[in-house]
Amino acid sequence: MEIRDATAGDWPAIWPFFHQIVTAQETYAYDPSMTREQAESLWMAPSNSPQARTSVAVDADGTVLGSANMYPNRPGPGAHVASASFMVDASARGKGVGRALCEDMIDWAGREGFRSIQFNAVVETNEAAVKLWQALGFQIIGTVPEAFHHPTHGYVGLHVMHRAL
Repeated sequence: MEIRDATAGDWPAIWPFFHQIVTAQETYAYDPSMTREQAESLWMAPSNSPQARTSVAVDADGTVLGSANMYPNRPGPGAHVASASFMVDASARGKGVGRALCEDMIDWAGREGFRSIQFNAVVETNEAAVKLWQALGFQIIGTVPEAFHHPTHGYVGLHVMHRAL
């Protein structure tokens, strides 16, 4: 598996799993009715910061397995903290794609001079992601109660997770 910067040509491969994940409404608080064009703008250009980056994980055949975007968490006085979002195609889950994307993101944040990384909204019922982020050094520093409406679990919390660099 290779992690590389995403190109505009990768979007057609990202869109199907992006759309499936968002419309499932289990892990992202994105509008499930967003158009393909709105989704592309959101994912491929996550911030107007020159530090913003979108990456993809590809297999030996060049098939896109997952994607991440990363950016300063806040502008101005908060720009020293990075943030990111990750999506992995259902057919590639459980194969280390999310770990590889996050390890690459942690390396990127260090190279870019960020002091820490903050994930603002990790759905508490997304146990695989919570466990992975914790294994990579992130801690739950707080949970916003009932901040996410899950289609089967009802109102659940959103974890704020943090990792120093």
